[in-house]
Formats: sequence, C-alpha cells, structure tokens
Amino acid sequence: MLGNKLTTKQTGPDGVLVNKLMIAQSIDLKRELYFAILMDRQAKGPVMIASPKGGVDIEQVAEETPDLIFKEPVDIFKGVDPAATRRLAEKLGFDSEEKIADAQEQMKKLYELFIKTDATQVEINPLAETPDGSIYCVDAKINFDDNAAFRQKSVFDMGDTSEDDPREVAATKVGLNYVGMDGNIGCMVNGAGLAMATMDIIKLYKGSPANFLDVGGGATEEQVTEAFKILTYDPKVKAILVNIFGGIMRCDVIAQGIINAAKTLQLSIPLIVRLEGTNVEKGKKLLEDSGLAVITASNLDDAAQKAVKAIQ
Repeated sequence: MLGNKLTTKQTGPDGVLVNKLMIAQSIDLKRELYFAILMDRQAKGPVMIASPKGGVDIEQVAEETPDLIFKEPVDIFKGVDPAATRRLAEKLGFDSEEKIADAQEQMKKLYELFIKTDATQVEINPLAETPDGSIYCVDAKINFDDNAAFRQKSVFDMGDTSEDDPREVAATKVGLNYVGMDGNIGCMVNGAGLAMATMDIIKLYKGSPANFLDVGGGATEEQVTEAFKILTYDPKVKAILVNIFGGIMRCDVIAQGIINAAKTLQLSIPLIVRLEGTNVEKGKKLLEDSGLAVITASNLDDAAQKAVKAIQ
C-alpha cells in the first residue's frame, strides 16, 4: 500500500498517496454497533447517539430505519448521567450486567475525551462486540473546534496538511479563509456573504471565479500581501478582483496592502478594485497616486463586468 494511491468514497476519483500505515490487532467482530457524541443545536449541548446498526453510514440508517437511532442529551454542567448510558447500552443489545457496565464506562470515557479536547464530534463506527463478549472502539472519527486551537495545540499539531491544497494551508497560517476553485478570476473579499455574492455576480456576467478568499474584518497590510501571493500562486488566475466593503475594515489599509502587494509581486495581470465604506476616499486616493494600472469600479456589478472584460 505504501507509495500507492488509495481511492475511496472519501478521497474522490483521484485518490490520495499512502505515506503512512497504522498496524492494529485484528479483531473478530460478532456485532457492529454505532456510538457518537456531537454538539446539537436543538439540544443546546452535547448529545450521545447510539444505534445497534453500526458499520454502515449512519445517514443511511437514519433514512431507512430511524427507529434504530437512540439519543440522550448531556447536561454540560453535570456530565454523563449513568442512567442515560445504561439506557443506551441496553438499546444496543448488551445483555449482561458485565457488558452493560463495560459499555457505560467506554461511553463515559469517550465523553471525557470529547470535553477535554474541545471536540465537536466523536464518532465510533463500529463500536464492536467480539465473540468473547469484549467491547472495542474499532474505528473513530473525531472533529475538533477550530476556535479552540489556541488551547489544543498538541491536537492541532498532529494535523497532516500534506494532502491539503497548499494555497489553503498558506491561507490558514496567516488567518485567511481560502477555498480554491477552477475559474480564472481571483477574488479577494472581506466577509463570507460578500465573497459568495461576488462569485455569483462574476458567474452572472459569464465569468468564472478562481477561489473564495475572505480576508475578514481586521486584515492587516501584511495579510493583504499574503492574500495576493496565494491568488497569484494559481497559474489559472488571469485577473484579480478585490471587493471590499469597509465597516470594521478600513479601505485605506486595504488600498495600501494592495499597492505593497502589487509592487512586491510585480503583478502583471489585470487588477480590478471596488472599495466602499470607511475611509473610502483615502483608499481611492492612495490607489490613484500609486502609479499602478488599477482598474477601479464604482459598484459590484461594474467590478464584475470589468473583471470579465479584462480577460477576454
């Protein structure tokens, strides 16, 4: 397997290169069950979910046999209720006090893991029973809250970015939100909603966005420069559209960042800029006096049309 590509439903048709192997004890499975803990908006906290039908997609179970999914909310202040874990153990079909106690203990420890690591999901599929009655967590999927990265450094340091888009990795390192796509108009926008609207308007005028890039509300000149580096790293990008609505973000800061980035990178592709909001006149004046061939736009429609025209 090492050095070859593995193709599954999770990897997509291109597969991923196998560079690590985990070797574990082989276990004979008598029954495959499902157990998970996740954050639930409706319950306003963690919920334990169990099903006697494990080893398959839980979404499929929920659709075909919803009566086989059992839930127990957890009071975040009190922790796991032994009565709740006992109910779930019995619903999972454990038929002796010894097995029920074992299942309860594992559920309790999984909840402790969930809380200790700031997880948003701990999914065990399958939670398995062997022919001798032992209970094992055979496979697990754990998601962690990105907002807790500052106090879960040891957890996030284990992240493997070797299979991630290098542009997304670079963006994350400097506090930017980036998702690459297949178009040729690079976008730099502040705010996820405005970024989505910008991509939609580009498509409306028969263009094709190359990315989603949100610099947020407090981007610095340095972050703007890094954003331009990420955009120009993509050889398919033939023009860059900057769309900034300055609320918390100041247009003059963005403008100075654009100027620095364009000069540092010796930008040679069309640059279309639409600024609006706080210190917009200062921002426009900076761009005007920069000596750069910036194509300015009065509104989003104007910006999108000019971006599309610039690469035709």
